[in-house]
Amino acid sequence: MDAEKKDLIKDAARRLKGYQKREYIAKISLEYFQGNARKTEREMGWGRECVQKGIREKETGIRCIDNYKATGRKRTEDKLPNLREDIRSLADLQTQADPSMKSGSLTYTRITAKAMRQALIEEKGYTDDGLPCEATIGNILNRLGYNLKRVLKAKPKKKLKKLIKYSRMYGKQTKSLMRTLNH
Repeated sequence: MDAEKKDLIKDAARRLKGYQKREYIAKISLEYFQGNARKTEREMGWGRECVQKGIREKETGIRCIDNYKATGRKRTEDKLPNLREDIRSLADLQTQADPSMKSGSLTYTRITAKAMRQALIEEKGYTDDGLPCEATIGNILNRLGYNLKRVLKAKPKKKLKKLIKYSRMYGKQTKSLMRTLNH
């Protein structure tokens, strides 16, 4: 088989999905490679298992049903069934109304993922190894609808020497400003 024909066949297979792709691959394998899955894999670059499944589907007339939903990683909430309720019970204590009403939602949660993880260990009896990492707990909080706000670091007061310098330059106005900053 020449390279141009091979590229055309591969391109057509690339555009198909699922059983239609397997059916097409099986047809090509039977027509050009005598139904040999290994030869088809070597020449075309398709998976041998896929070729074999397509040939079996074509011979028997029974189509295999793909179960893609059963594949992949399960969510942490599914692995640890009580985790969702435990996070909700702890997060509800830290949830309050948004006073500025600037965000899209009306509430936000005043707890970080790190603090939530620590609270789950201390209050709910989870082990450090039994819990997911902080980023995953943050994702779970987001999925449950809790809007996390960044915790701002405390802003330091202006340096006293600087204020004294300004008070000498500008007099009483700065002294009153100093008194309000110190209280």
